[in-house]
Amino acid sequence: MNRLDKMSESQPTPRHAEDHILKAQLVHKIEALLKARGLKQVEAARLFGVRQPDVSKMLRGDFRQFSLERLLRFLVALGQDVEIVVTPHGEGGAAETATLRIA
Repeated sequence: MNRLDKMSESQPTPRHAEDHILKAQLVHKIEALLKARGLKQVEAARLFGVRQPDVSKMLRGDFRQFSLERLLRFLVALGQDVEIVVTPHGEGGAAETATLRIA
């Protein structure tokens, strides 16, 4: 792998930005649920099957280590139903940004 390949791997892309925004929305919902239930980070970690420092980092905005799927599993562990809806792109077939609706 040459230097240019390594540089392009580390450069954020629009897709990375979109994923980051979706993850941030999920983490925001997870945090709201934890507060509403009065759960401490240690209890959340046990519920999610992760370590407390990982929950702490996630809640402070460092959630790169968690996939979208994993965050969705955390919501399920908190008693939430998760629904994924797939719809066609808008007119003209142009790709639009992904949207996430959290109830």
